[in-house]
Parts: sequence; C-alpha cells; structure tokens
Amino acid sequence: MRIGILCPSDIAFRRFLPALKQIDGICLAGVGVNSPYERYGNTFPAQEEIAEMLERGKTKANQMISEYGGRLFDSYESMVSSPDMDAVYIPLPPALHYQWAKRALECGKHVLVEKPATVTYADSKSLVEAASGKELALHENYMFLFHDQLAAIEEVVRSGEIGEVRLYRISFGFPKRAAGDFRYNQSLGGGALMDAGGYTLKYAAWLLGDTAKLRYAQLNYVDEYEVDLYGSAALVNEAGVTAQIAFGMDNDYQCELEVWGSKGTLKTGRVLTAPAGYAPTMTIKKNTAVEQRPLPADDAFRKSIEHFMKCTTEQETREETYGSILKQAQLVSRFYEMAKRSFTVSEGRNRIS
Repeated sequence: MRIGILCPSDIAFRRFLPALKQIDGICLAGVGVNSPYERYGNTFPAQEEIAEMLERGKTKANQMISEYGGRLFDSYESMVSSPDMDAVYIPLPPALHYQWAKRALECGKHVLVEKPATVTYADSKSLVEAASGKELALHENYMFLFHDQLAAIEEVVRSGEIGEVRLYRISFGFPKRAAGDFRYNQSLGGGALMDAGGYTLKYAAWLLGDTAKLRYAQLNYVDEYEVDLYGSAALVNEAGVTAQIAFGMDNDYQCELEVWGSKGTLKTGRVLTAPAGYAPTMTIKKNTAVEQRPLPADDAFRKSIEHFMKCTTEQETREETYGSILKQAQLVSRFYEMAKRSFTVSEGRNRIS
C-alpha cells in the first residue's frame, strides 16, 4: 500500500513515520504541502509571506522524504488525486479534516485521519457514507485504544481483585501551548473538547459499553480565548456504572485512569499517551496496602496503522470502524448540546475571567 501524508506535521514526523517504517506491506509514497490557494483561498497576503509559507512546508516535507522516501507534492489536491497513491494520512487541524478526507475518498483513496475525524456529526456521517459507498477504509486515529495496557487493566478489573467497580475517573490535560497553536483557534476546530476531551470521552464510552450515555456536560472558558479551555462530564451505562471525565489545555499535566472498586482502587498515569516502548505502571491500593505493578510496553500508533490496513481488506472490520467514528461523533455532538444548555441555564457562570 502506498500512503501519502497530507501536511508535514509534527505528529506525522514524530509518531506516524517511525511506526510506519516497522510495518510490512505499506510505504510512504509522498508528502503533500498546501498550495497558496489551498492555504489562503482568494485572499492572498504579501508575496513574502507566501514564499515563507511554501519554504517552511517544503523544508519539513523534504526532511521526511530524505529519511523515509517518497516524493514531494506541491498541493494537497495533487496528492489525493494522484494515481500513485492508495491511501492518505491526514494530520491537519480538525476543521480541515472533512474537506480533504472527503476529497480523498472521492478520488478512491483509503483515509486514516487524526482525531477528531471531523468537527460535526453531520460531517462524520457524510464521510462514512462516502467511504462505505466505495468500500474504502476510514479510520479515526485514537491510537491509545490499541495499547496492550488497556487489556491488562481490564483483566485486573474483571478478575474481581478490586471488587465491584463503583466509579471510573479519567483525566487528561496539559499546560497551555505556544501562541498560534491551532487548538486555541475556533476556525481551525480548536477547543479542549475537540482535543483532550475527545480522548477521555472515547475511553469512557469504551469502558462502559454501547449503553453509555452522557448525564451532564460542562465546558469552561476564559475571556481571552474563543474556545473552551477545560471541561468535565459524567457518563452512565444501563448497569448504573459511572465514568467521570475531566480535561483541559490550560492545566497541570494529567493523563490518569482511576478505577474505584469495592475492595480496592487501581490507578495509572499514562493511559492515553504512552509512547512506543514506554512501560507504564499501575498502582493497586487496598485500604492501606499499596502495590505498584508493571503494565506492558507497546506501540499503539503502529497497531492503529495495522488496524487501518485491515479495514482496507476486511468488510466487517471496516464497518465496525465506521460505527466507532459515528458513536464518537454523536457523543461529542451531545456533549456540546448539553454544555450549551448548561451555559444558558447558569447565565454564564461557567465563564470565568
């Protein structure tokens, strides 16, 4: 399979390409940089700014190509329409995912898209319909779900060692990023829910199963930003098991799972972001007795790409993956609806200055 990268992003260079290199049957065929029209539309800035933009993109792309192979494409359109390409990896800002994933599918390419797949349920549904109609793979890259540590944690829970689950808590947040980061730009699909929150929502739904439903949702803002900076929610399944989630992108760093049981408590610290080769640990506390145990190291990014490859050939896997995308999009859409209503009812009290 020949795959191209639509945008020489940091995650493509740090995570995607090293994982890709380990997999047989797939290779980097090229890296696409945006053309001036794709970047600016009909409102072109000064020529110097255009030249600087093109030079930055090509420098990054050529660095990838020199190390991993492939060739440079001087526009996104030339890449997605190229007969030399079977699949496209899209690590663009979220608001651009739909446009280019839809175009790639129209051109008959399989699509691996970074999370979130799109910024609305309607757009995600449109992509799934386009992919399904052509029997093409469409995979949203929540790679943490493929890490072996999740199965190891689940084994402890199911064994009954910590008793009946009373509560799941999942938190993911990080300090404020540099100025200009797309996460703080509403027009690019920014916001804490779209970024860190999506991880916690995805994992909570995975833990609780198909009957998981949101019971409350809260988004919080500060006056100098146009997007939500942090938030929280609770999900409950038909068995009454609850998962509380909290997230943010102006926070002290956390990436934690806590499973509070009737006989003990399990905690982990890198459940959503463990890099390749890193061996996480879990702590099991039973009243005053505390034990730390190792969790398996893994390469979740590599396994997510391998899942994507299965989607290209296995209809059942492909359709299950479509369903996963739609479920996540529905939860995010419902979250926004509930948070907006909460904001209205509280007359703005969830906005702080």
